[in-house]
Amino acid sequence: MKQKILNMLKNGKDFISGEEISKEFHMTRAAIWKYINALKEDGYNIESVPSKGYKIISLPDILTLEEVEPYLDTSFIGRNIKYFDTIDSTNKKAKEIAFDENEGTVVISEEQTEGKGRLGRHWVSPKGKGIWMSIILKPKVDPIKVSKITLLGAAAVHKALKNMNIESQIKWPNDILIDGKKICGILTEMNCELNMINYVVMGIGINVNFNQEDIPVDLKDKAMSIKISKDIEINRKELLGNIINEFEKLYIDFRDKKTISKAIKVCRESSALIGKEVRIIKGEEETLGKVLDINEEGELVVEFQDGTVDNIYSGEVSVRGLNGYI
Repeated sequence: MKQKILNMLKNGKDFISGEEISKEFHMTRAAIWKYINALKEDGYNIESVPSKGYKIISLPDILTLEEVEPYLDTSFIGRNIKYFDTIDSTNKKAKEIAFDENEGTVVISEEQTEGKGRLGRHWVSPKGKGIWMSIILKPKVDPIKVSKITLLGAAAVHKALKNMNIESQIKWPNDILIDGKKICGILTEMNCELNMINYVVMGIGINVNFNQEDIPVDLKDKAMSIKISKDIEINRKELLGNIINEFEKLYIDFRDKKTISKAIKVCRESSALIGKEVRIIKGEEETLGKVLDINEEGELVVEFQDGTVDNIYSGEVSVRGLNGYI
């Protein structure tokens, strides 16, 4: 009911009287007042004037379904959003509920207290300044193909930013860069049995409206935010809607047609690595090579110093520039 009242207020051009709301939803003035107060607690600035009624003055910068839905053009991804003000980890929560939720459910929080990236790294996730979300997926594919979903996510974020006139690059397999520094990381995890996937959780963390002081000192040489780069406040709702829209299109091709060719094309064209000399790091082992391409399987094609060419599977591998992050 709160959502219905909110929609009525949003669609109204002026004040909506308590009598109109009462007639529309067959409820008492006291019940209406309860829902109005609940909306105010959610951050909606609602003006209440006797004999006139209620009017929305401003909307909160929150990533609830009610606020994101106007930007969505999807059939199933993002149509069910589990929203939290604060949480330890959206990936952790998504894994807890994945068996009981439909494919396409999104877990999102304004803040993460224990956000994590690949290889167990900590991910700083301050309140209201980023997009911290996890998408629950249930593709009927061989588990060995799941790593490709990370590339779908990377391509979707890149395309979403481009839709908003923000240029970025993809650092294979899971980072998005602006001006050579990381603004987004993707962490894909799965639960499976032999050749059957129970669920996949793809976590996406984006530094959207960080200020300089929000970037940890030890990360300033390799991390930044979209706001710092563009010097403007970014509409998080619009960006989130764009990402979900672009991801669903790419994911449907993967799920139904078993292809990631469109995502590979985006990853190639926007690659931060192709043509560069890099360090391939796996555990304590480090080798040097030149990135030649990203193949149709989503693997990095590398020519090593001894002249051999090999395909690198993401897994537990990290790729770094010769003298730093990239």
